[in-house]
Amino acid sequence: MMSTQLKEQMSQDGLSSDDKETMDKLSSGVEILQELPIAAILGLFVFYFLGGYLLYSSLYAAVGSAVDSEADSQQFMMPVTIPMMLGIFVAQTAIVNPDGPAVFWCSIIPFTSPIVMMVRVAMGNAFEHPWQLALSMGLLIATFIFTTWLAGRIYRTGILMYGKKVTWKELGKWLFYKG
Repeated sequence: MMSTQLKEQMSQDGLSSDDKETMDKLSSGVEILQELPIAAILGLFVFYFLGGYLLYSSLYAAVGSAVDSEADSQQFMMPVTIPMMLGIFVAQTAIVNPDGPAVFWCSIIPFTSPIVMMVRVAMGNAFEHPWQLALSMGLLIATFIFTTWLAGRIYRTGILMYGKKVTWKELGKWLFYKG
């Protein structure tokens, strides 16, 4: 499947059959690269990178505003970290089976979608299901906005509670505090 220009160049240069086979392999690789939607892949990478960064930064900001010391923050860090680890584990299965149910759900759930959906994009599977891509993007944006709102509510009360050890129950009260 070599281009005619490449064939003419090879015949003029007097290349051997081994060289022609190598050039044929190279030209097939170039054709594969030309078929990739590189602009869409880069755009989705930027979107999911920024979306995931903003989502997790708002969660970590909420944790940081609720505690006084690093030692106190450890009880709140694991629930934020677990979805990222789960996303990495499911992303490994997405390479083998990009249409599996675990891959589908983790590419829709906003806490794991920045990792899993990018694997599906790299595998080319996400472009076969544009509604899943759109749903994942919409949920990621909505969840980022919601977690930022929650972080603001926690910050508003948590910044005034300096010196007090925070529990999960206390954190829940801060979310619904009217004042």
